[in-house]
Amino acid sequence: MSVQRPIRVMRIIARLNVGGPALHVTLLTERLRPPEFESTLVCGRIGPGEGDMAYLAEERGITPVYVPELGRELHPLRDLVTLVKLWRLMRRLKPDVVHTHTAKAGFVGRWAAWLARVPVRVHTFHGHVFHGYFGAPKTRFFLTLERLTARLTDRLITISPALRDELSGVYRVAPAEKFAVVPLGLELAQYAAAPRGMGTLRAAHQIPPDAPLIGIVGRIVPIKNHALFLEMASRVLQSQPDAYFLIVGDGEERPAIEALADRLGLRTRAVFTGWMRDLVPVFSDLDLLVLSSNNEGTPTAIMQALAAGVPVVSTAVGGVPDLLRGGAWGRLVPPGDADGLAEAVLSALRDSALDPAIREAVLAEYDAARLADSLAALYRTLLAAKGRRV
Repeated sequence: MSVQRPIRVMRIIARLNVGGPALHVTLLTERLRPPEFESTLVCGRIGPGEGDMAYLAEERGITPVYVPELGRELHPLRDLVTLVKLWRLMRRLKPDVVHTHTAKAGFVGRWAAWLARVPVRVHTFHGHVFHGYFGAPKTRFFLTLERLTARLTDRLITISPALRDELSGVYRVAPAEKFAVVPLGLELAQYAAAPRGMGTLRAAHQIPPDAPLIGIVGRIVPIKNHALFLEMASRVLQSQPDAYFLIVGDGEERPAIEALADRLGLRTRAVFTGWMRDLVPVFSDLDLLVLSSNNEGTPTAIMQALAAGVPVVSTAVGGVPDLLRGGAWGRLVPPGDADGLAEAVLSALRDSALDPAIREAVLAEYDAARLADSLAALYRTLLAAKGRRV
């Protein structure tokens, strides 16, 4: 009797820069492994000034296959080279499933998989670039490419129902029935296990132990709108003069955001930490997490904060309202509203306790094992529909 070989999965992402998508693909590559699966992680190199999360893959025994041309921006010549390299790699490894993540990798990777006659082609939208990133002509161009590429795709995955509805109903990327909603999964137990208020981070940055500490965690890039966070901070200090504001992360906008902090008179109260590998001390010491983004998918920082028992205030964008259950799990404000954000922050500081039931629900729903099981089942279903043994 012949032994059935593992299902071969090739996972492609543009780069392993700091953020939810890099964490997502690393966890999936680690968990979908022999004897049932063989996973290959393919990625490009990070850009200047970006935080690198390749260390996480290395710590878990994953050796990514690097395609240097697979970068962030579309570029006709480089993209053609990337297409050929990916096609050759697929012809050699013969994957049963190609699963792409992020816009650039999704476009080139799915076309290469179609040309290589890979049986199942899947793409995950961790967010989208159709709002808040580019001008109207470039956005229309990307939308046209995505609609064409969606026709080559067996299943499109979103990480929240709102994102699915937006992509199918507003942007008409593909019919709703072509989408599947698979929420993110993370290893959240470490955040839940850490005691509140360890004090390690506060001590490292000379923040008084009893001062209200309000933080933002993520790349310092335009879409995250750190300027709105600082505008909120200047308003909060008028009512809460002992507050401190923690900016965890780095990115292309950091010099401009630091200059804005100076202009707003926040230099002594705004603490910039740069990139941090270990976020457990951050969430242990925070009194409140704030997201001020113009657009989002499902931010991992919110899940980490809720698992740690930290209340959340966020702009109501992308998949955040789904994640915060329409405001039941955290406060939501309209994007771009500094006054509304400040009011929500002050209200949250007055009522700082997070319902323990929310923490338990987050730990159960956004678990990494659940994510891996959901995608494994999806791959089997799609392969069976193609008449492949699973």
